[in-house]
Amino acid sequence: MTESTPRFGFVAFAETWNGRLAMMGFVIGLGTELLTGQSIAAQLGLG
Repeated sequence: MTESTPRFGFVAFAETWNGRLAMMGFVIGLGTELLTGQSIAAQLGLG
């Protein structure tokens, strides 16, 4: 079965995955901050 709806651009499928990956990045960033004691900006050399 082939699906004719696009899976790129501003469609619900792409926005759902974008939100999931953003939440994962936020949690990973907070976890790294808690483990290292440095802010995310300091880890990147910005602060």
